[in-house]
Amino acid sequence: MSDTAINDRVGGASAPLDALSGPIHALAGTGQSRSDLAAGSEVRDWITLLKPRVLSLVVYSGVAGLLVAPGHMHPILAITAILCITIAAGAAGAINMWYDRDIDAVMRRTVNRPIPAGRIAPDSALAYGVGLAVFSVALMGLATNWLAAIVLAASILFYVFIYTVWLKRRTPQNIVIGGAAGAFPPLIGWVAMTGSISAEPLLLFAIIFFWTPPHFWALSLFAHADYARAGVPMLPVVAGARETRKQVLVYTVALLPVALSPWIMGFSGWIYGASALLLGLWFLKHAWAVWTDEQDEAGRSLTNDLPAKKCFKYSISYLFILLGMLVVDHLVLT
Repeated sequence: MSDTAINDRVGGASAPLDALSGPIHALAGTGQSRSDLAAGSEVRDWITLLKPRVLSLVVYSGVAGLLVAPGHMHPILAITAILCITIAAGAAGAINMWYDRDIDAVMRRTVNRPIPAGRIAPDSALAYGVGLAVFSVALMGLATNWLAAIVLAASILFYVFIYTVWLKRRTPQNIVIGGAAGAFPPLIGWVAMTGSISAEPLLLFAIIFFWTPPHFWALSLFAHADYARAGVPMLPVVAGARETRKQVLVYTVALLPVALSPWIMGFSGWIYGASALLLGLWFLKHAWAVWTDEQDEAGRSLTNDLPAKKCFKYSISYLFILLGMLVVDHLVLT
């Protein structure tokens, strides 16, 4: 569930990698030691490193994948599998915050995160994230099966190396390709239950993959100034607001048949099919409002990006309800 060229303003994409050679503190030059930073941090700071708001959707989609998968699992093992997905996603978030601490320090919405604010030292955050990642993968393998553990490890590695390190600072397509990172949880839940990969969980993967661009590009329309200031080449920064609105609409149109595919292919019943259609049409309504927003000659919104804000908010509800109806359909009709 994902946070990209233009690197000169933030020291380049490779700059955070220099921290591998030794500790780099967020408040360099202030005289604060690692122990001072640790003493200044609180439990909530360590929780914040895990990106708890993102975790809610990650956990929810993982649970959905597990519940609709065929087979049975002891409740304790099922809870353990979801816990592993949660810890792994949080670990990836912590490593992402370690790597992105330079750009977080210049973006208004991220400047108070624990690392740029100086409450947690960068090397401590990195160790925290890596430790949790290794623990989650090992526990998943021991509690369920090693294929699930491999897929879980792949999700962490994809988010860290493919999205965070490679794509985010280099291309406006960072969200498109990087969307795969947030699409792993239902696949992991399915594999934890069944020990195998089949077409059904890949459809769930595809739904979240196609959902990600309109979700994040709607956000980027009203947060573009932050991305520009940080040197992150999000689509509105590189291609402009008008092209971004067009892509929100294009991907929302593409999402509709993808979201209907579980019903079309017989994986789900009419409850999910009807829900996916109605939810998708309403998403299209929001995307159309984004496309037709009042704009100046340069394509900038004259309504303070109100349609984009509404579209972003709805996109979250869309995915929650869609996956929820898939579970309901499975429980009622099978």
